[in-house]
Amino acid sequence: MLNDRAQALLKALVERYIVEGQPVGSRTLSRHAGLDLSPASIRNVMSDLEELGLVSSPHTSAGRVPTPRGYRLFVDRLLTVQPLELEAHHHITDQLHPDDPQRLVAHASQLLSDLTQFAGVVRMPLRQSAAFRHVEFLRLSERRLLLIVVAQHGEVQNRIILTDRPYSPSQLTEAANFLNQHYAGQDFETVREQVQGELTRLHQDISMLMTTAINLGSEALREQGDDYVLSGEGRLIRGHEQPSSMDTLRKLFGIFEDKTTLLQLLDASQRAQGVSIYIGGESGLMPVDEFSIVSAPYEVDGKVVGTLGVVGPTRMAYERIIPIVDITAKVLSSALSQS
Repeated sequence: MLNDRAQALLKALVERYIVEGQPVGSRTLSRHAGLDLSPASIRNVMSDLEELGLVSSPHTSAGRVPTPRGYRLFVDRLLTVQPLELEAHHHITDQLHPDDPQRLVAHASQLLSDLTQFAGVVRMPLRQSAAFRHVEFLRLSERRLLLIVVAQHGEVQNRIILTDRPYSPSQLTEAANFLNQHYAGQDFETVREQVQGELTRLHQDISMLMTTAINLGSEALREQGDDYVLSGEGRLIRGHEQPSSMDTLRKLFGIFEDKTTLLQLLDASQRAQGVSIYIGGESGLMPVDEFSIVSAPYEVDGKVVGTLGVVGPTRMAYERIIPIVDITAKVLSSALSQS
């Protein structure tokens, strides 16, 4: 636990470093912390903060900079979030009116980038209840079947089923007819709940096939194409043009290309309440100390379906970025629910 004096000095140091981008010395802190302390007393507190891993001293400077752990304490306990400017709020509302979901997601990503001058990212919404119009089984070989699922809106998805036993054409027709006659127009999640009792009355030899078809059909209609929309990643190069920064940028853009790490972050924040902040390597998920993500989940009809956020330098103005992400998530939720 830090005493009030140490907290005030850490807060002042982080705020000055975010504004100036230079190591913060004792004289600067004495002017901005609002404390009647001598430079020697400030240096003593800075030494304590350094021992705690909250600040560090670059070799080329007598000043100190916050560490990812220092940023975390600042964000969690010392940050004063600023209300979003009315003009920015109106701009978000004007840009994200009810529209095609894919266009809305693209607009939200670009909007986050434009408002923050960093990269905006939006996880594509998961399909929650894609209804099917028709299913069919096609026998490919003795133990390989093709499940054909026609969605309510006409999209066709196929899945291979590997069976533990052969099925006759009449058995395949019986299974398909049962699903089409009793459950067409519903989503597979609903069918799974309703069909359990029915399966006990069906012939035992097709009940396993039916269960497999329901599970694979649900997976097929929930599957997405693009995982997320990313806008403005080129803006992250700004301030990192030095040769010493190029390795960091390569790592970051490798994350964008590979997708796995970024999707893990977005999926983690999808389970959170409100805005989440992942600060560099401190998060355990973002393996680049110099960059952070501020994210928030968004909803459709009260159900969380995705996440949006801003990828920017760890030295970002969190008090301004947080309300932009928060309001954008809420306005996108409203627009998608009306689309």
